[in-house]
Amino acid sequence: MSEFEENIQDIESLKANSLVSTTFQNEDDEQENILRPKKLKDFQGQKQLKENLSIFIQAARERNEALDHTFLIGPPGLGKTTLASIVANEMGKEIRMTSAPALEKPKDLAGILTNISEGSIFFIDEIHRLKPALEEMLYIAMEDFEIDWVIGQGPAARTMRIPLPKFTLIGATTKAGQVSSPLHSRFGITCHLQFYNEVELSKIIKRSSSLIDCKIEDEALIRLARCSRGTPRIANRLLKRLRDFATVLADGTITNEVVDQGLTRLGIDPIGLEDQDRNILKTIINFYGGGPVGASTLSISVGEAIESLEDFYEPYLIQKGFLIRTPRGRCVTTKAYELLNIAPPSKIKDFDTSIL
Repeated sequence: MSEFEENIQDIESLKANSLVSTTFQNEDDEQENILRPKKLKDFQGQKQLKENLSIFIQAARERNEALDHTFLIGPPGLGKTTLASIVANEMGKEIRMTSAPALEKPKDLAGILTNISEGSIFFIDEIHRLKPALEEMLYIAMEDFEIDWVIGQGPAARTMRIPLPKFTLIGATTKAGQVSSPLHSRFGITCHLQFYNEVELSKIIKRSSSLIDCKIEDEALIRLARCSRGTPRIANRLLKRLRDFATVLADGTITNEVVDQGLTRLGIDPIGLEDQDRNILKTIINFYGGGPVGASTLSISVGEAIESLEDFYEPYLIQKGFLIRTPRGRCVTTKAYELLNIAPPSKIKDFDTSIL
């Protein structure tokens, strides 16, 4: 077998590889898939984003073209993967899903790209973690719909360009700042997902409860929305756990009493703060005098990965006004002292003013 044939065989062997997924593998994922909306009209919140995306999709369909490459930016759990699936459904095309950490070598990406069909959607989650060599390959694939494939080694090496069908790349990231400028600039559509308000979360919870056949009182629904940290994924997770409490400890209906008892057992307060949230605030106050303290030091102190600290805990604490990020580190506010019933230092107000 020639060297050329071996390289082509490498690509062909990856056409059905496990790096790409279009199905869900276990029962929990299947239930999560039930809760995912399939159309833009069923997707709650993100009004401006949905209106713009609807126009872009309709225009692409009327021209019978592939949708421009789309960049989804936002914190975890806001619906980036769901939106990618919705785009595929609205376009009437298949979607191929993978994540950047799963792509290790150029032939991994080449195997996927050579197997996609005309106009299909290729979704890469956490695209900021893509390796440089793969990113370079994507540049040409996104612009020219071709990939360069090196045949041979050393002085005898040569490059062959393999044509690709026109496709839409949807990249999702929680850290847009870590995506290189050349890659970012190749996306024609950029969508920023924002945290959801209580009204939007209430609609999501109401829809989800009907899909999983769970009764929930209106007042309990509002209280659940209030403690969901502005995130649909958390709202749905809490709904399923409260359904368990309602099934075992009550008559199956989620009431105020079930919400109170369930959230207490889960260590979640009425505004959505968990035990680790309060632990973070207490650590900054008790060990570091209220701050400032660096993220790496704080992550070690509370026993939490720095990624979880920055992506999950800090955004909500900052959003609620309990924490401030400064060039010198993290600092708590007077509101955090009040939450924990700890007497603030005499100069805390002056300190807060100086760091803003």
